Amino acid sequence: MRQRIKRHARITRYIFYKETLVDFREHFWTFLGSFIGIGIIGLLNSLRFSSVDNLFLIGSFGASSVLIYGIINSPLAQPRNLVGGHLVCAFVGVTVHRLIPQEVWLSSALSVSLSIVLMQITKTLHPPGGATALIANIGSEKIKNLGYLYLINPVLSGVLILLSVALIVNNSTSHRNYPANKNWYQIWRRYKR
Repeated sequence: MRQRIKRHARITRYIFYKETLVDFREHFWTFLGSFIGIGIIGLLNSLRFSSVDNLFLIGSFGASSVLIYGIINSPLAQPRNLVGGHLVCAFVGVTVHRLIPQEVWLSSALSVSLSIVLMQITKTLHPPGGATALIANIGSEKIKNLGYLYLINPVLSGVLILLSVALIVNNSTSHRNYPANKNWYQIWRRYKR
C-alpha cells in the first residue's frame, strides 16, 4: 500500500512538472504562427474593406489558431479537422439560417448542434467550427447576406491561409512536426526540399 502511494505521488509530481514546464521555444513558434496567420487575414481584410467590416476575420479563426499553432499534435488540430470542420459547419450554419431566418435562437442552437453531429460523422471534429456555424446565424448583415459564398470567403480562404502558415511555421524547426500524421509530414518534407 505504501509503495502504491509513493508511486502515485511520483506520477502526480511528474505530470504536474510536465504541465507547468515553460518552454520558450514552443511559446515563440506558437506566437509567430498565430501572429502571421491572423495577421495575413487581418491585412487582407483591411486592404479590401473598411475597419468596420470585419468580413474575412471571423472569431472562430482565433480559436483555430490556438489549436493549430499551440497544440499541434492534437487530433482536433490536424488539417482534415481544420478544413473539413470549418466547411461542414459553415454549410450547416448557412443552410439552417436560410431555413429559419426569423428565429435566431432556434437557428443558432440547431446549426451548432447539427454541426457537431456532422463533424463527428465525417470525422472532422474541430471545436472552433461550432463558432463558424454560429457566426453564419448571428454575424453582421454582410455575413448573413453572403449566403453560401460564406463557405468560400471568409471560411475557406481564411482556413487555407491559417493552414499554409501552420505548415510553414510548425515545420520550420526540428522539434515541431505538423501535421502529426507521419505520412503527411513526409510528403511535406519532400515537397519542402
